[in-house]
Amino acid sequence: MTFPTVRLRRLRTMPNLRAMVRETMLSPANFVYPLFVVHGRDVFQEIPSMPGVYHQSIDRLGREIDEVSELGIPAVILFGIPAYKDPIGEENYASDGIVHQAIRTIKDANPKLLVMTDVCLCEYTDHGHCGIVREGEILNDETLDILGKIATSHAEAGADVVAPSGMMDGMVRAIRAALDREGHQGVSILSYAVKYASGFYGPFRDAAQSAPAFGDRRTHQMDPANTREALREAQLDVDEGADMLMVKPALAYLDVIRRVRERFDLPLAAYNVSGEYSMIKAAVARGWLDERKVALETLTAIRRAGADVILTYHAKDAARWLRDDG
Repeated sequence: MTFPTVRLRRLRTMPNLRAMVRETMLSPANFVYPLFVVHGRDVFQEIPSMPGVYHQSIDRLGREIDEVSELGIPAVILFGIPAYKDPIGEENYASDGIVHQAIRTIKDANPKLLVMTDVCLCEYTDHGHCGIVREGEILNDETLDILGKIATSHAEAGADVVAPSGMMDGMVRAIRAALDREGHQGVSILSYAVKYASGFYGPFRDAAQSAPAFGDRRTHQMDPANTREALREAQLDVDEGADMLMVKPALAYLDVIRRVRERFDLPLAAYNVSGEYSMIKAAVARGWLDERKVALETLTAIRRAGADVILTYHAKDAARWLRDDG
């Protein structure tokens, strides 16, 4: 049948009707909120390149966790800024490391909140790379033992999910073996299975103080031009025991999210990264965009592409907006 029998506008006439037939649902339950934790006391310092995102000390976390919990956001992911850096990032797996302190503080404040932790070397090493470096080369296999130590130390502190992000070959297998060996069979692995060598990470590297001291990360992060390789990366992590997969970044890689979603049945996360967040913030500051509309549209697009979980710096604001809309 054709016009006038078919009138698609009929289903758009009322807000309740539009909501009833909406194909893609966005909820605070889909969000993971990233936190940057630092040493010191009473630290709550805005990151200049990420307006609305803060470095915060352990003693400030209680208020943050209360807010996240009240908004219905089920999970946070922790990034730590160490007190010192060295060639292998020893604080990364020290029992009194900054992330370990944060895990215990969060679990004391709200045992039900899901705590995820980033597992990588870059924030903790004096060279800023994701693996052990020798004579200018990033060593893959030697790094795997360190990743296993980091993951088990986070699990011992109370982490629910560890998220290896360094794109080292074999990292999921090494971490799964280390966790199981130490009795942490119940700790999940969210693998940064498909992580591109992207230009959208700039603000994060300011926040995490993790810019490489030399070279770049193209020897281990993926070429932005590749999609078939993404499926190979994801398949390897599935075979090695990943419980969840992630694509990072999100917006420039919606096609990759869709292809990974269609190929694999595992829960799929996408990281709405710092550059994507800061671009919106910059445009909003100039009066060019409506932050609420554009942020929710962006997050809905990521869900529509196939992501079950979205790591996003907009999580708290988006949760408020969705609550207000409800």
